[in-house]
Amino acid sequence: MEIIHFLLGFLKDPLTVLEGFLNDYDTLTYAILFTIIFVETGFIVMPLLPGDSLLFAVGLLAATTGKLLISITIPLMIIAALLGDNVNYFVGKKFSAFIKSKDKILFLKREYITQTEEFYLKHGGKAVILARFMPIIRTIAPFVAGAGSMKYPKYILYCILGASLWVTSITLLGYFLGANAWVKDNFEKVVLGIVFLSIAPMIVGVIKAKFFPKTVA
Repeated sequence: MEIIHFLLGFLKDPLTVLEGFLNDYDTLTYAILFTIIFVETGFIVMPLLPGDSLLFAVGLLAATTGKLLISITIPLMIIAALLGDNVNYFVGKKFSAFIKSKDKILFLKREYITQTEEFYLKHGGKAVILARFMPIIRTIAPFVAGAGSMKYPKYILYCILGASLWVTSITLLGYFLGANAWVKDNFEKVVLGIVFLSIAPMIVGVIKAKFFPKTVA
C-alpha cells in the first residue's frame, strides 16, 4: 500500500516530491531521476509513473533552486529513457506472448497493448516518436515495437529522436517558465494541463473511433 500512496502522491505533485528528494539526498537526486525515467520507459508493468510532469518539474527546479543543473539532467534523462526503451524492446521480443496472455499484470492491462498496436498500425515508425508524448503508450510502445516486425536499426533511430525531443522540450519548457511565479504557485493546475495535453490525442482517437467509424466500401 505504501508504494501505491507514493505513486499517487508523485503523480499528483511531482514538484513537492522532487523538492523533498533534493532536501534529503542532494546530488543523489540525479540518480533518483535516472531510475524513475528508466523504470517508466523500461518496465512495461509500470506505465503510471510520472513522465511529462516530472520533466517539467525538473526544469522548473533547475531554474528556481540552482540545485539541479540543466546541463546534467537533460543528457542523464535522455540516456535513462534510451536504456529503458531498449530493455522494453528486447523484453517485447522475448516475452510478448506471455504478457499478452494475461488480462492484467500490476498496472498493465492487456487493452493498453492492443491500443498501442493500433497506434503503430496507423502511424508506422514515427509512432515511436509520437508515443513519447503520450502517457501509458510511451511505456508500452517499445515493447510493441520489439514484439512486432520493426527491425532494431529502424527502431533505435526513431528511439533516439523521440527520447531527445521528449526530454529536451518538456524540461526546457519547465526551465524557462520556472521564473514565472504563477506557474510555481499553481503547479498542480500546470500538471493537470500537461496531463490533459498529453492524453488529448488518445481522447480524440476514442471519439473518432466511436462516433466516426470508418466504413468499408
